[in-house]
Amino acid sequence: SLTSAGKVFVEQIGPALQGIESGLEAVRSERDTPSGTIRINAAPFAAREIITPLVLEFLRRYPEMVVDIVTEGRLVDIVADGFDLGVRVAGLIHTDMIAVPLGRPQRYAVVATPEYLDKHGVPLVPPDLLNHPCIRVRLPDGSLFRWRLEKDGEIVQLDVRGPIILDETSLSRTAVLEHTAIGFFLEQSVLADIEAGRLTRLLDDWTPPFPGLCLYYPGRRNLSAGLKAFLALARVHAAAAQKATRSTAPSE
Repeated sequence: SLTSAGKVFVEQIGPALQGIESGLEAVRSERDTPSGTIRINAAPFAAREIITPLVLEFLRRYPEMVVDIVTEGRLVDIVADGFDLGVRVAGLIHTDMIAVPLGRPQRYAVVATPEYLDKHGVPLVPPDLLNHPCIRVRLPDGSLFRWRLEKDGEIVQLDVRGPIILDETSLSRTAVLEHTAIGFFLEQSVLADIEAGRLTRLLDDWTPPFPGLCLYYPGRRNLSAGLKAFLALARVHAAAAQKATRSTAPSE
């Protein structure tokens, strides 16, 4: 532990060290060729969304860069935990962060197997779900997720019941595919199963799109050349995703 003299020394030299670090970061930000490491914290599904169109493309363009992605369900303080960027659904991002939308909106999907529906019947309105076994989801803070459905401005939140509680998407998907219960997922997690006929989508008109993923980072810092380049590519990717969404949207 520090002596009293040591504490005085640390207090005196601390601001100088911060100034040196800021100066070094400013120099790194002016490099012509970005290099170094970008650390990203993301929800697992969010990491899957950005890995091919954004991260791998960035590494092809800037071979001197390294991207370190850590996936976890819980929402972390990216500054305190030493991350440069986070990737989460827009509604989870703190207001003191700078957010860069990634373009494509998200949707939820209520799904079950055709075999389950043949045996138990098809729920037609949200309250019908209370008469079915459902996969319950435990959130990172320990609480149980309530299914949120919306149609024409009417919002229904259901505390569903079921025989199993899980906290990981792939486990929930496995349980649903085994005809155990009805599940509630982000659409991209089960879209391939829906398209292949392994799962049937239910209450489609009760799951409208909502604001999608965002990159976010603290505003009170100098951005390195690598971070600037990554954010610039993210904005290009977002613009292309928005254009694709508009071009595939059904005409009125």
